[in-house]
Order: sequence, then C-alpha cells, then structure tokens
Amino acid sequence: MRRLPRERPAWVSPRSRDLTLAGALAVAQLVGAYLATQHHHPVWRLGGLDVALLLAGPAALLVWRRYPVAVMWVTFLAALGPRADRVAYLSLVVAFFLAATGGHRRAAWVMLVAGYVVSLWIAPPILGQPASSLGDTLSLGGWLALLGVAAEAVRIRRERIAAAAAARLAEERVRAGSQRLGIARELHDVIGHNISLINLQAGIGLDLFDTRPQEAREALAAIREVSGEALDELRAMLASLRDDESQRGAPRAPSPGLDQLPELVEPACSAGLSVAVQRNGTVRPMGGAVELAAYRIVQESLTNVARHAPRAKVTIDLTYTEDALEICIRDGGSSGHRATRDPSLPLGYPGSGIAGMRERAESLGGSLDAHRRLAGGFEVTASLPTAPER
Repeated sequence: MRRLPRERPAWVSPRSRDLTLAGALAVAQLVGAYLATQHHHPVWRLGGLDVALLLAGPAALLVWRRYPVAVMWVTFLAALGPRADRVAYLSLVVAFFLAATGGHRRAAWVMLVAGYVVSLWIAPPILGQPASSLGDTLSLGGWLALLGVAAEAVRIRRERIAAAAAARLAEERVRAGSQRLGIARELHDVIGHNISLINLQAGIGLDLFDTRPQEAREALAAIREVSGEALDELRAMLASLRDDESQRGAPRAPSPGLDQLPELVEPACSAGLSVAVQRNGTVRPMGGAVELAAYRIVQESLTNVARHAPRAKVTIDLTYTEDALEICIRDGGSSGHRATRDPSLPLGYPGSGIAGMRERAESLGGSLDAHRRLAGGFEVTASLPTAPER
C-alpha cells in the first residue's frame, strides 16, 4: 500500500510563518531600541510614537504577500521616526528582500535609492536631527550597496533554480511524449500485424468451411496461435507500464529481434504468403534498438502484403555491412486472389504503417523508402546505421 502524504502542521502555513516573522521582528526591534536608549548619553525614553512606529513595520509585514511594494514603503517611513539608532531598519531590510526577490525588483531599487537620499539629506532637517557626516554617508552607501547585491544574488539563484525545474519538467514531458509515441507505435505494429493475419485466416476458413473442412480447421488453428502471440506481446507491454513499484518488473518476453524472423514468417506463410529470407554479409547482432526496428519494419511490410496482396511471393533481403543493416522487402503483387486493398488509398500506398516504419528508421539516423515496382508489387527498402565492429 502507498503511504498517504502527511498533512503539514498548522505552524508551517504561510500565514503562520508571517505571524512568526512579524512577532520576532517586533520583539527584536523593541528590545534593540530599549538597549540603544540605555547606552545613549543622555539617556532618554521611548515615547508612544516611537513604540508605535517600531511596531508598524512588523505589523505591515503581515500583508506583504498581497501588497509587497506598499509594505516596503510603509516599513521605510516607519524606520525614519524612532530615535533608536538603526534598529528600526530590520523590518525595512526584510521588506526590501521580499519585494526584490518576489518580482518587484525595479520598485525595490527605487526605494533603495530614495531611502539613501531621504535618510541623509531630507529627513534630518525635518526631524530636527543633526546632519549626516561623511563617514555616515559612506557607511550607509556601502551597506545599501551590499544589501542590493545580496538581494540580486538571491533573486538570480531563485531564477536559476526555477529555470532548472522548468527545464526538467519540459524534459520529462518530452520523454513522456516520446514514450507514449513509442508505445503507440508498438501497439500499432503488434495489433495491426496480428489482426491482419487473423482477418486473412478467418476469410480463408470461411471460404473453405464447407468444401475443405480440414484446411478450414488449419486456418482456425493458425488464428488461435496468432491471437495467442498477440496477447502475449500485449501482456508484456502492459506489464512494463504498471505504475505500482511492487508489481513492476521486466517484460514477460524480450523485445523481438531478427533472430525471431522464423516465428514472424511462419504465420504469414500459413496465411497464404510465400516468404523467402536471405541474409548477406557477416551476420552479427545489431543491438536492441536496431534489431527491434528491423523486426517491426519486416512485420509491418508483411502485414501490408497480407492485407493488400494475398498469396503474393515475398522476398526479404538482409544485408549486413560494416556500418549499416540494409533491408529490402519486395513482393510480386496480388496473384489473382481477392485483395482487401482500400480503394480510397492512392496508388502505390499500401497502408498507414509506412509513416511509422519511416519514423523508426529516422529515429536511428537511417532512412526508409517505399514505392511501387514497375514489374508489379511493392518494395520497401531501409537502411539502419550500426556501430562498426571493433
């Protein structure tokens, strides 16, 4: 059984985090202001307005998620009033970071520059404070520059993390789409080939049911065998797609390859086709992807021949070169028996599987061509690149 995700405690919700942050800043600013007054000469007490302004900044941060820019300006104005050194700027620093890293970079930098000018040359005369010295001017400028650089670094890091996450998501979507396309192609090849043979054998059985019952029985036996093989392949594919890790395992049957051509040719021959397989060159394993593509190309070609040119003679040539596997499947066309070709298809186009065969070949860097022969029949040629032997 899968474990249900645990519910997050109430204290980790955004609202609770904001309350915690505001409370911590309020306590820090009040304590810091009190300690600053005790070390001031002469000692002075915080007035009611000072306390209210020290609490205004943290209180404004409670709504920063909805109004980040407005909260930033409120904390800035609140920081101008208290006479407790720079402790009131804690809320302003937090509000600036939240705005600068939350998509309001321009407004945050405007406030930073405006705050520098107002704090040094506008606020002191209005509030009756002494003018800032050169040291204060340089010190505040350095701290604000460091604050801006830190905010930019955090923002850039977050953007990079978001971009990496988006790239991973896009890659996963492309991979999932490719997997779905591969599954659809496999299902088309398996179902199309076997159903075509079953349909052909069923037609033969119906034609011979009354006159030659023994041959009709053989056709029915072939239908049972072909349908059983189709079910085995479908079960193998479905087993590999199960989501439950406890039930997921390797497919029940290995991916088909050229070593299984006899099993592929036999049902086609029992359906009435005459198939000859010729191998040229040094026969060697081609690798899983090439073997599967070659098998499916031959399978789809036999399906098209069985569907559109029953009783035809088919030749399958496999030529092994140093860096490629050359495949040629040709048939002599229908020999006068009833054909099942869809009349709506254009001349020379034997079915809808050519696009799938071509995609298989091109996905491996190869090519595929299908055309009608001048002497009659159809021909499919494919070239599948392989790594040279070492």
